[in-house]
Amino acid sequence: MKLDFSNFVIMDKIIDFLLLTEPNTRYVVLGSILLGASSAIVGCFTFLQKRALVGDAVAHSVLPGVCGAFLMAGTKNPLFLILGAFVSGWLSIICMNLITKYSKLKEDTAVALILSVFFGFGVMLLTYIQQSGNAAQSGLEGFLFGKAAALVGSDVWVFGGLAALMLVLVGLFYKEFIIVIFHKSFAQTIGLPITAIEILLTTLTVLAVVVGIQSVGVVLMAAMLVTPAAAARFWTDKLHKMLFIAASFGALAAIGGAFVSYIQTQMPTGPWIVLVASAIAMFSFFFAPKKGIVARRRRQYLYKKQILEENILKAIYHDIERSSTQKTISSLEDIGIQRQFKTVLLKKALKKLTKKQLIEQVERGWRLTEKGNTKARRLVKLHRLWELYLTEFVRLAPDHVHEAAEALEHILTPEIEAQLEANLKYPQKDPHDSDIPY
Repeated sequence: MKLDFSNFVIMDKIIDFLLLTEPNTRYVVLGSILLGASSAIVGCFTFLQKRALVGDAVAHSVLPGVCGAFLMAGTKNPLFLILGAFVSGWLSIICMNLITKYSKLKEDTAVALILSVFFGFGVMLLTYIQQSGNAAQSGLEGFLFGKAAALVGSDVWVFGGLAALMLVLVGLFYKEFIIVIFHKSFAQTIGLPITAIEILLTTLTVLAVVVGIQSVGVVLMAAMLVTPAAAARFWTDKLHKMLFIAASFGALAAIGGAFVSYIQTQMPTGPWIVLVASAIAMFSFFFAPKKGIVARRRRQYLYKKQILEENILKAIYHDIERSSTQKTISSLEDIGIQRQFKTVLLKKALKKLTKKQLIEQVERGWRLTEKGNTKARRLVKLHRLWELYLTEFVRLAPDHVHEAAEALEHILTPEIEAQLEANLKYPQKDPHDSDIPY
C-alpha cells in the first residue's frame, strides 16, 4: 500500500505559516499586514474625497523616483528608495494641481496625463538601469508588480515606522480631516487651515503608496488604497468604524496573499494580496447586511409583498365601503377587479393575511378582522390625508394626486400622520368628497 504524503506536507506548511517559524515568513507577513492596514486607513479618506484615481496616479508616479534614487545612490537602500518615491509622488500631485488650476483640463484628464507620463519615464529609467551593467540593480524591477518575498528585517522596520507615523497623524488630525472632507464650508467658517490639512492628506496618500510599492508594486498599489475602503463602506456609515473595518480587511488580505504565496512557492505575494482584497470586496458588495446587493434585493422583495398585502386590505375595505347593501364579505373577483391583481400572487397574499389574522376566510370570500379593519382604515386615512395635503398646500389638481398618495401611504410614519392631521385641522372629507376614516 502506497502512502500519499502530500497532504501531510501541506499541513506542515500551514502549521509553519501560522506559527511564523521561519524569519523570512515573519518579515513577509508583518510587512504585508503593515501595508494592508495602513494603506486601507489612508485609502478611506481618499475614497471619501472621491479621489481614488489620484491614488492610482501617485502609485504609478513613484517609479521614476525609485529609479532616480537608485541612480544617485548606486544601491537599493530602502531609505533612499522611499525618499525618491516620496519626492516623485509629491511632484506628480503638484503637477496635477497645476494642470487643473492653470488649464482648461479637468482633474480626470490631468490624472491620466500625469500617470502615463511619469510611469513611462519610470519604465525608461528602469530599462536604462537594467542595461547599465550595475550588479546592484538586480530585483529593482520588482517594484513594478511587487516582491514581498524579498522583504528583510530592515524593510519591515522602515515600513513599520512609516505606518506608525501615518496612524499617529490620522489620530491627531482625525476631527480636522472629517470637517474638511464632509463640511468644507464649515471648516472655512471656523478658520481651519484647509490647504494645510489637504496637503497633509495628500502626504498621507503618498506615504501609503511608498509603504506598499515593494510588496504590491506600483501597478497594483492603487487597489490596496481603494478596495478595502470600498468594501468597508458597505458595512457601516460611521467613519471610525469604517477605518477599523478597512484596516481589518487590508490586514486579512495581506495575510491571505502571504499564505497562498507560502503554500504555493511559485505564486507572487503582491498580486494575491490584491486578489484576496478583491474577493473580500465582492463578498461585501453582495452580502453586507444593510447595503449589500442581496440585502437590498431582499428588502425590495419584502417591501413589494408589504405593498401587495396592504393594497389587498384597502381593496376589501373599499369594496365594503362602496357597497350599498352593507356587505362585510368580499369575493376573490371583487378584490381582483379593483386593482387587477395577478391571481397567483393574490391567492398567496390572502393566505399570508389570513395567517397574520388580518382577514378571515368565510364561505363566500374574505372579510376583515378587527385588527385588519384598523390597519385598512389607517391606510385609507393616510391616502386621503395626503391627497388633501397635495391639493391644499402643493396646489395640485384633485385628479393629479392619486398616484403620489398611492406611493407614499405605505411609508408615512405615525409622526408624519399626526403632523398631517394637525396641519389639515382634522378634515372629514378628501378632495374627492370621500370620508376620511379616523
